[in-house]
Amino acid sequence: MTVSSRLSGFYKLSVSERQAEIRNLLNLTEDEINRLKNGGLTPDLANRMIENVVGIYGLPYGIAANFLINGRDYLIPMVIEEPSVVAAASHIAKFARETGGFAANADAPIMIGQVQVLDVPDLDAARVKILAQKDELLQLADKNSPIVEFGGGARDLEVRAFRNTRVGPMLVVHFYFNVLDAMGANSVNTSVETVAPTIEKLTGGRVVLRILSNLADRRLARATCRLRQEDIGVDIVRNIVEAQALAEVDPYRAATHNKGIMNGIDAVVVATANDWRGAEAGAHAFAARTGQYRALTKWDRDVNGDLVGAIELPMPSGVIGGTINVHPLAQISLKILGVKTAQEFAGVLASVGLAQNLGALRALAAEGIQHGHMALHARQVAIAAGATDAQIDRIAEQMVAEKNVKITRAKELLNSWVVG
Repeated sequence: MTVSSRLSGFYKLSVSERQAEIRNLLNLTEDEINRLKNGGLTPDLANRMIENVVGIYGLPYGIAANFLINGRDYLIPMVIEEPSVVAAASHIAKFARETGGFAANADAPIMIGQVQVLDVPDLDAARVKILAQKDELLQLADKNSPIVEFGGGARDLEVRAFRNTRVGPMLVVHFYFNVLDAMGANSVNTSVETVAPTIEKLTGGRVVLRILSNLADRRLARATCRLRQEDIGVDIVRNIVEAQALAEVDPYRAATHNKGIMNGIDAVVVATANDWRGAEAGAHAFAARTGQYRALTKWDRDVNGDLVGAIELPMPSGVIGGTINVHPLAQISLKILGVKTAQEFAGVLASVGLAQNLGALRALAAEGIQHGHMALHARQVAIAAGATDAQIDRIAEQMVAEKNVKITRAKELLNSWVVG
């Protein structure tokens, strides 16, 4: 079922009203709505997910609206504590849909498994032996893989030699696995552990590491969009392109530039119980692949003066497997998204990252990041000062009007409210 992501006035509704609208749009059950209300986890389930559980930590769960990707509407679940992220992504998606939305695509879901071999008598001879046994090694890698029965598994291998490291020469064998619609860590790790003893026999060396790589550069996702200059302003377009140029040459700016991208991507990855640390590691490693850390997006003007943007980065996230199958809210998030495959999901994530990046750049290029951000942050400051219910918005609005968003001012206003 496809529904419109254009939720006009959604931000003005109360939490319960938003829940009702989402329930009606997506045919969510009463149980699913209740899980959204309470965070989805029970202490007993949490205790089965990780060790030494003493509680459950909650984070806000929001919906980004307006996303049109490859001609289809998407509602985007986002779990994040930072103000302005959901609003910024939704706002940019609204502009982008006026020119056709986002175009996105992703590579086949190929993950890399590494087998590190030390104490190899002859690196070159060992490499030849491994390549000569390539077909047999790929078959062995598939022997215990849980994904083979669904059509996935080992597809190729290569051998890399590091002749001068501080612990001596070593080989690293890269196995390439099609992990289908999973993130793939468990499957890849099982396979490279299975093949490691045979690698030792072939090379005469000693295997140390056998684990996947989070630099999934065979599993890239891309997205593009265009925004009309009349919608965001000629000067703003110019400023965004100039800000982009700094992120292309200066790693200090590029780090913050890319952090804005991951604000959007991570929030969706967390909502779907995927590995946000893996997504972060892969993205930042990819950003530094040329030897200098650079921006993951590109913004420029086309011949009409419109703003055009593109993003490319590794996207090792799935729609099945691991915690995704365990966490109740992950299943609800995927139902809200409506994605069917890991490749489709990767394109959505890339689009969200591109939108969020532009949301931050637009704010920086216009009134500055703090103008809108502090208006939202003011509510958190009011809560931290002890405000409740209607006091929160009243105190936040007053601090923003005064341009004095500080906890000391919030406490002063709270005391005057209580006394008054």
